Amino acid sequence: MAKRAGSADLPLHGGKVPRWLGDRMTRLGAVITEAIVHHYGRDDYLRRLANPFWFQSFGAVMGMDWHSSGITTSVLGALKRGLVPLSGELGLHVCGGRGAQSRKTPGELMSIGDRVGLDGVRLSTTSRLVAKVDSAAVQDGFDLYLHGFVVADDGKWVVVQQGMNGDRRQARRYHWLSEGLNGFLDSPHAAIEGRDQGEIVNLADTRAKPSRERQLDLLATLGPDRIIRELALIEKAPAISVKKGDAQLTLPHLVMPAHHDVRESDINMRRLHGNLAAAAERGPVDFEGLLLTPGVGARTLQALALVAEVVHGAPCRFSDPARFSLAHGGKDRHPFPVPLKVYDETIGVMKSAVRKARLGVEEELEALKRLDEQSRQLERYVTGPDLKEIVAGEFRRSAAIDGRSVFGWERDFGKSNSDD
Repeated sequence: MAKRAGSADLPLHGGKVPRWLGDRMTRLGAVITEAIVHHYGRDDYLRRLANPFWFQSFGAVMGMDWHSSGITTSVLGALKRGLVPLSGELGLHVCGGRGAQSRKTPGELMSIGDRVGLDGVRLSTTSRLVAKVDSAAVQDGFDLYLHGFVVADDGKWVVVQQGMNGDRRQARRYHWLSEGLNGFLDSPHAAIEGRDQGEIVNLADTRAKPSRERQLDLLATLGPDRIIRELALIEKAPAISVKKGDAQLTLPHLVMPAHHDVRESDINMRRLHGNLAAAAERGPVDFEGLLLTPGVGARTLQALALVAEVVHGAPCRFSDPARFSLAHGGKDRHPFPVPLKVYDETIGVMKSAVRKARLGVEEELEALKRLDEQSRQLERYVTGPDLKEIVAGEFRRSAAIDGRSVFGWERDFGKSNSDD
């Protein structure tokens, strides 16, 4: 039986992902997916998508706002675009999206089913049921507005959908995983992200089975008019106290704070220092050619250390998604502008490694794996600069590595502010 893995606060953020970032997210998201599937297989990739902590870190390493609800929309959109040309090779398909796109999910699943030999009708029904459970059976004050469905050629799937509470300026993300799922009405979620906003009516919980059965009995025996009269009597009756032990069990949750700036309290600095030290020590051994690129190579290795962790890290490694924003910054200049030279070189290194691995030459992908392993070894004892010093250094060299944000370039000459 799939179980919930946790929850988190996700501040609602508006705005649009600029094309210059969206295109890069598409390329980086696709090549990270390729690397994970190559090393660990499709099933493991789907498990990661169903992990809210990994999902948030995945979005942060791609330059999105590290703490916001916008990561959900942008990551699913990037994967939907980036995996289309790879669907035949990887056997992965992304459907749905935000608003009107979410309502197209059943039709898209039918089309994929016809193309690869899956039961499209069953997948479409699953999509509708998942949406209904989170919109009707789980009454937590959040209205669904996004539904993403990732399905593999063997019929396994993961769903990531999100609801919003406009009054509270909060979002809640729901993760579903087909692996081990025996039904839709017995605690089926792989994870639910979002802060507890008060009493939640969760009819999908296994403990709610007697309630569901009783509701059906009432509808069959009393009819809607009698039920309304009974409800009026209940509302007039005195409240009944509930014992603390009878309340729905709470789960650990990742708190995404409202502040936009990245603070040292948001990051496990021991892990970050391990990433930086591994790039400095492992880089010259495994990436000698890359370091010949003047002014960019060493910085790119730091980004690659964080990307390598997204590919290889264990679930416990993603409890601090803010750390992964130190790879490629953020579109709103938090923690610093997106360094496009670094971002493009990261994509280039990853693409080269994956391309050669497909031909049986594993050296570059294995070098990235060693980079991640070295990070974990070094973090046990290595120290380094504080976060303010690291971020200040990024701002100082931002213009030299094509720093860009939604506010424009970090230099006012040689570039226009139009999209690439």
